Amino acid sequence: MRTPRTFRRNLDDLKLRRRLKQAIAYSGLLGLIFLIAVWISYGFGAQLNNYAYDAMFRLYQPKPWKLDSVILAIDEATISWVDGGMMNIRRPLARALHLIDAVQPAPKAVAVDLILTDRRDPEVDRELAGVFRATPNLVLSSLILDDPLGWEEPRPEFARWAAAKGHVYAKPSDEDNVTRVIPLDKHVLTQQRWAIALEAFRLSRGGGTPLESPDDVEVAGTLIPFKRTDAGRLMRVRYLPPDRSVPRISVKALLEHPSRAQEFAGKVVFVGVTAASQVSDRLSTPYSFGATTTGIEIHAEAFETIVQRLFLTDVPLSWPPLFSLLLVVTAGLCFAYLPGWRAYAGAVVVLAAAVTGPYIFFTHQRVFPFAMPATAATLGIAASAAWQALIIRRDLRRAEAERARYQQAMHFVTHEMRTPLSAIQGSSELISRFALNEEKRQQMAQLINSESKRLARMVEIFLNVERLSAGQMELKHEEIPLKDMVQVCIERTRPLAERKHIGLKLEPINGDPLLCGDRELMEYACYNLLTNAVKYSPQRTHVTVSGRKENGHVLLAVKDQGIGMDSREVKKVFQKFYRTRKAEESGEAGTGIGLSIVQQIVEQHGGRIEVVSQPGIGSCFTLVLPAQN
Repeated sequence: MRTPRTFRRNLDDLKLRRRLKQAIAYSGLLGLIFLIAVWISYGFGAQLNNYAYDAMFRLYQPKPWKLDSVILAIDEATISWVDGGMMNIRRPLARALHLIDAVQPAPKAVAVDLILTDRRDPEVDRELAGVFRATPNLVLSSLILDDPLGWEEPRPEFARWAAAKGHVYAKPSDEDNVTRVIPLDKHVLTQQRWAIALEAFRLSRGGGTPLESPDDVEVAGTLIPFKRTDAGRLMRVRYLPPDRSVPRISVKALLEHPSRAQEFAGKVVFVGVTAASQVSDRLSTPYSFGATTTGIEIHAEAFETIVQRLFLTDVPLSWPPLFSLLLVVTAGLCFAYLPGWRAYAGAVVVLAAAVTGPYIFFTHQRVFPFAMPATAATLGIAASAAWQALIIRRDLRRAEAERARYQQAMHFVTHEMRTPLSAIQGSSELISRFALNEEKRQQMAQLINSESKRLARMVEIFLNVERLSAGQMELKHEEIPLKDMVQVCIERTRPLAERKHIGLKLEPINGDPLLCGDRELMEYACYNLLTNAVKYSPQRTHVTVSGRKENGHVLLAVKDQGIGMDSREVKKVFQKFYRTRKAEESGEAGTGIGLSIVQQIVEQHGGRIEVVSQPGIGSCFTLVLPAQN
């Protein structure tokens, strides 16, 4: 029966199978690269995503708009100007807010980010509370207490006039401490506080209760599309570039120039400390470049983000992996199907897509993580290029091996065919140069005929072995009686043995076991072992041939009393063109290719060849082949 190990498919089938295996391995490599890119981006890509986000933030700026907010700043100049500094700031603040309250149109809302929980001068506190009473849509800030846990409220005389109380917290990134988001709300026990930016927006637009859902919150008709997470609703702030920031007017400047109060007319006013010496939590933004800003400035810009609806939202979670997978596949296809520089040009396009894709999304107010596609594209290109380089090197080695095999074949042809060609040439010269009688001419003609047939048979055997090695043919499927095949080979070897007075002995073969395969090739293998045994045995010795069936295999052994080999030589004896030192010294002609061909024939038949040898004692070559059931 034919088995995959015994008989090969034709060349087209082999090429198809090889390409299929290569494609599967290549696809597996690309899949692994994709998984590695995903793992790297989730495990180590947060900071890279932040850097890319900040770079895109600075690179792309929305069209300028008319700002709806102004900051009343308690800056260094104000603190230096006020006797007692921050401890006595309430009276100057009350006077500044009184000027603002008097302008027309009145401010839309006033958000105050100051700690108003402690008692100061009663007269000053009453003055400030009176101003708060006249302030439209007043929002006061509140902080979180740890012990006891709860909200630290402004003093009652101030809180009673507040239309809302909001928190003033930001959320710097854990990786680099840059504030890119603020929590829209904070929860302490059962109490919720919205950010003062959102409360200022809500009151400036007519009030109303925020309407929440898991995916967004609607405030005064504006849908703010940020999902609720464990950290609250985190809104990305669309900061203004430094040359277009929210205008700031200090308390000192306003009190010294009361006419500047008109700059607050119809605006939302954010009141807070901007003096670096008085703020403990200086914050960085994507525009900072090492500088810092204050919480009141961040909340003013958060308010502008809501007003202009410049909401930077995340793309769906499935998009980055899908896009990254597309990049890896495209890189793989470029190096698989595009030749030479075109493959690398395609790789550049893939890398450019990985870099520009997130930026294009950013210009449409969608945040697309940068780390995953960038990592996937880089690793995909590197792996694909390396794979193709290895394939090219493998094909080059295969081509070099084919060239070497072709050269070896030529050596074999010149060696093995020298004897029959010499006989044909000599016989033809005798016939043409001398007047031979009919009997001699007949003998010469028969010799030429037999040697030409032998030459043709050698060529056919050689070509068949080469085609088998290249996977270009299938073995014949024949039943081969072992005893008959061995006897034929012995008779062909006998003339060479008689010239050296070497006896050929065939031990009894019981049961006449059968082989399955190509008889012509098997005869060549057996004949080659016999001729080698005779060539490398001294005169007046014996060569013994034995055969038997054992455990489903047929064993054919050729044993001589020749020069033998040591263990190191046994390991190399089947290498093409390898000859032992004693074989070279024996004077026998040879190329060292015969045993290599024998090994190929035996392995193509699903068998193996075993060697036992000792220097000066002899060698035994045993063919172990599957038996025909």
